[in-house]
Amino acid sequence: MMGIGQAITMPLFFASNAIYPLSMMPAWVKYIATINPLTYIVDAIRALMVTNDFSQFPLDITVIVMSTAILVALASWRYRKMVN
Repeated sequence: MMGIGQAITMPLFFASNAIYPLSMMPAWVKYIATINPLTYIVDAIRALMVTNDFSQFPLDITVIVMSTAILVALASWRYRKMVN
């Protein structure tokens, strides 16, 4: 079961700005990183702990909350279909 989590987490991690900044990425990876919720989580954590630059913080929190709401709704819908 742990392997499934890693199979999902690792591509999301490498396609975020956790390792390299967006400015250094090729255009196709930059596009993936901008729709990746992990990019916004990394930005928010970096602002809180390292840079104290909160200019992007409202966008980060909005994307995190919206993606969480969408994924919880999707998981709830799928769970109901599995149980019935």
